Amino acid sequence: MKSNNTLQVLVSAMNANCQQLVEKMNIKSDAIIINQCDKVGYQEQALKEGTVRFFDMNERGVGLSRNNALLRATGDIVLFSDEDITYDDDYVGKVLDAFEKHSDADMLLFNIRVCESRRTYYTTKETKIGWYNCGRYPTYSFAIRREKLHKSGVTYSLLFGGGAKYSAGEDSLFIKDLLRKKFKIIALPIEIGQEAERESTWFNGYTEKFFFDRGVLYHFLYGKLAKVFAYRFIMAKKSFMCKEIAPKKALSLMMDGIKEAKN
Repeated sequence: MKSNNTLQVLVSAMNANCQQLVEKMNIKSDAIIINQCDKVGYQEQALKEGTVRFFDMNERGVGLSRNNALLRATGDIVLFSDEDITYDDDYVGKVLDAFEKHSDADMLLFNIRVCESRRTYYTTKETKIGWYNCGRYPTYSFAIRREKLHKSGVTYSLLFGGGAKYSAGEDSLFIKDLLRKKFKIIALPIEIGQEAERESTWFNGYTEKFFFDRGVLYHFLYGKLAKVFAYRFIMAKKSFMCKEIAPKKALSLMMDGIKEAKN
């Protein structure tokens, strides 16, 4: 299926080399790379399939990185990414074809192959996303109609995610904000790439901070139902999350996080 749309990959990276990263990620489209490091600079790399714009920025925070890429985006469809993703050769066609097929969708979520220990989702059948199931999907699965996103005014939270006060959740909040703007979001059983195994930049185990931060996130995600979802989360995950911190204590920490968020 031939598409008239253009695809632009928006990459968050740290201390990266432009040419090496483009090759490692197998980028075959326009791209913007925000490279957080200790200097400021700009370069372009011409590809047969598009142009890579590479920004060195002396700052930290994944939400800030995503927003800086989004501010500069020009593609019809933007695909958010991280430096540890390697795309399949046909990722451009898969994404653009999916948007042609789902012409009424504002945002599509794609599968990325990841190791079992880091997998938070894997879509096996087409699924409509709502407030009740928006908390599983990482940013690297997101592809969005750029103009609709810009018009919505939605950006990534600077309070959550790597380099922010609270350790994770900016991706879930982003989807939640788009749902409030009446975006139609669909998860598809289509693979477009693979994540390389590496140590997380934010996850330090199921610590007290992990559960507290999760409570803060749940307040913003679920509002009055935050406590119900917190209990459900602990009961569902306690077999592997609560080996060092007892389920009762973990739930108490989440409740403390919910309370802080309310205030």
